[in-house]
Amino acid sequence: MAVLPILVAPHPVLKQKAKPVAAVDARVAAFMNDMVETMYAANGIGLAAPQVGVLERIIVVDVHEKDQPRNPIRLANPEIIWSSEDKGPCEEGCLSVPEQYADVIRPVAVRVRYLDETNTRRELDADGMLATCLQHEIDHLNGVLFVDHLSLLKRNMILRKVQKQQKASA
Repeated sequence: MAVLPILVAPHPVLKQKAKPVAAVDARVAAFMNDMVETMYAANGIGLAAPQVGVLERIIVVDVHEKDQPRNPIRLANPEIIWSSEDKGPCEEGCLSVPEQYADVIRPVAVRVRYLDETNTRRELDADGMLATCLQHEIDHLNGVLFVDHLSLLKRNMILRKVQKQQKASA
């Protein structure tokens, strides 16, 4: 397994739409494992393939509680097949928009269909933080960042802060 470099906004790959994977084969499963390792190394709870420069519809998430064992979920070609009418705010951050957070309003529950790391088709019902994380990562597959759900003013403020941080650390 390997820790992969994470792209930071406004990298153009982050705005592109990812392509479906034909099947979860050994290459895709190994890449999923690298994504999980990268997510943990960055102290994240989710990661999408475009964030590491790969335009494939693959995400990994793990919203386990701090006192619980890790529980990564690997998803290829995830699609939301149901979402609740109830919506609510949740503070979101992103490994590609480092150290920036904002409330985003999303459905509080979703059902996601996907292929797991063994190429088995599955469905997952999620609410709370897991539902938010899944929606956030699936957005990445469509070239959407959490800041795209904010007002233009707030989005521009956050992206300017990220660019200043990048220049300062360069």
